[in-house]
Amino acid sequence: VRLNGVATFIGIVGLTVAAAVLAVLLGRYFSGHTKDLDGNVQFVGGKTSISDAVDGVIKIFTIAVTIVVVAVPEGLPLAVTLTLAYSMRKMMADKALVRRLSACETMGSATTICSDKTGTLTLNQMTVVEAYAGGKKLNPPDDLSKLHPEVLSLINEGIAQNTTGNVFMSKDGGETEVSGSPTEKAILSWAVKLGMNFDLIRSTSKILHVFPFNSEKKRGGVAVKLADSGVHIHWKGAAEIVLGTCTQYLDSNGQRQSIEEEKAFFKKAIDDMAARSLRCVAIAYRSYELDKIPSNEEDLDKWSLPEHELVLLSIVGIKDPCRPGVKDAVEVCTRAGVKVRMVTGDNLQTAKAIALECGILASIEDAVEPNIIEGKTFRELSEKDREQVAKKITVMGRSSPNDKLLLVQALRKSGEVVAVTGDGTNDAPALHEIDFTINTSH
Repeated sequence: VRLNGVATFIGIVGLTVAAAVLAVLLGRYFSGHTKDLDGNVQFVGGKTSISDAVDGVIKIFTIAVTIVVVAVPEGLPLAVTLTLAYSMRKMMADKALVRRLSACETMGSATTICSDKTGTLTLNQMTVVEAYAGGKKLNPPDDLSKLHPEVLSLINEGIAQNTTGNVFMSKDGGETEVSGSPTEKAILSWAVKLGMNFDLIRSTSKILHVFPFNSEKKRGGVAVKLADSGVHIHWKGAAEIVLGTCTQYLDSNGQRQSIEEEKAFFKKAIDDMAARSLRCVAIAYRSYELDKIPSNEEDLDKWSLPEHELVLLSIVGIKDPCRPGVKDAVEVCTRAGVKVRMVTGDNLQTAKAIALECGILASIEDAVEPNIIEGKTFRELSEKDREQVAKKITVMGRSSPNDKLLLVQALRKSGEVVAVTGDGTNDAPALHEIDFTINTSH
């Protein structure tokens, strides 16, 4: 990329100089100021033959052409190509596949890296390490003694039906296998420890409508028809967002209680877990009348799941350990003058804790706005303000794919050479926009 720019610049300079030399030499020749080796004037008006004049002009033109030809060293493109090929081989030894040679050159010019958190800075090996249900903390998180059967039944129903994962029970008494995304696997594994019978729950109730997990809303839901023709609507997603839609919770006796008095307790629980770099997920439900649900397929497709007046069932904290060597890698980038920024859909407190653990944030004193910012706040800024704030952002939490794209665009407008790491489809808009991409999928 830069070689093309250099070659173009040298070419323009060469042509300019060649044109100037051609004009000067022709002027000197026809004005009688050019002499041969013996000191004789080469062109004398009315005496010099046409053939001699043409020969003189051709020699001058040859000099001008020579300047253009030698302006760009012929070995430069080859030398640069060999250097980039060597860099490509070196990166392959580090298990990094470069698709285009020019990417090696751009990579060396990077000034900032916008990194995803899950699976890039962390191992993407999630387990539920903390849980709240029945209005109390479960210690350990799979402690059944504190859970009322009604609460346990609804939690298991919500997890089994509102999931994209699956549970395979071994017929010969072997280990149970859980499939799905890392977050789904962690929650399903926790439910299995609570005694969830995945196949039985799925067979005794029918899914009527699904609202898939949405990166914008940070939650997903499902409407389920029970054996007694009752309907439960289950929601699962970002803890503080789901909590905001709840008006009640189930206590340790399985009774519904107003959540207003306990909201501070649940918010503190979420903040405490987030501060310890846990991903917080809430599970809630509500009852619904079957006759209010559209009966034909076309209307059902357009129907929106009720997402308010929910009953909180549980909040879980999922641990995703930092990837070994990340802190050293961030330190190397910082010393090289490359700023590492974390852009994640997780809670801002969780993102801050991971950033401190990885060395992206140097100290807790740096964890102030606009160094750390929510995607919604950044999104609402004007284009000019975004360009100013983007330079200062180190951590962006609760970001949508579009927020990541806006950040990348703002950084590029301010002259940054931006790299983006990503391993999911939600990274696609930003990956399409940047100077080069580092795909970290396995």
